[in-house]
Amino acid sequence: MSMYFDIGDETLWNPSNGASRLFVRQIEVFEAELELPSGIGHKHQGDPDTLEIDPVVFAEFARGLVAWHCRTAHSVIVALSEGFVATAVALARRAGIEVEMPPPGTGPVAGGVQTDVQVPGNPRTASAAVLTALDTRAREMDRWMSR
Repeated sequence: MSMYFDIGDETLWNPSNGASRLFVRQIEVFEAELELPSGIGHKHQGDPDTLEIDPVVFAEFARGLVAWHCRTAHSVIVALSEGFVATAVALARRAGIEVEMPPPGTGPVAGGVQTDVQVPGNPRTASAAVLTALDTRAREMDRWMSR
């Protein structure tokens, strides 16, 4: 058994049920965290195995997700979110959505207020190495994701 993540008639990803359930549950977490809809939902009533991706809504979600991930200053949050963010970026790229990495040096401060500051530790910045690592991970995920 597996699930389908589709745009129209095109299947972008066909993971196993276990990977699908985990990804869908994480979508809910990150929708709440970002206060953005993902654009991923059930395609047909009564078909729990097919999810439709709204490319316009998903594009905004994926871009917001990457910006959020690269701004965070907390190493545990980065570790917990990296796999999901990389998978979402890979899925967005399959959908033809360009997801740019923020410029190196983008800091963890949003609106002048730091949140989720790691103690002890120095605030993390979105260095070129961090951005390259996320991009590399997303490319790896794309190779591992079945269609």
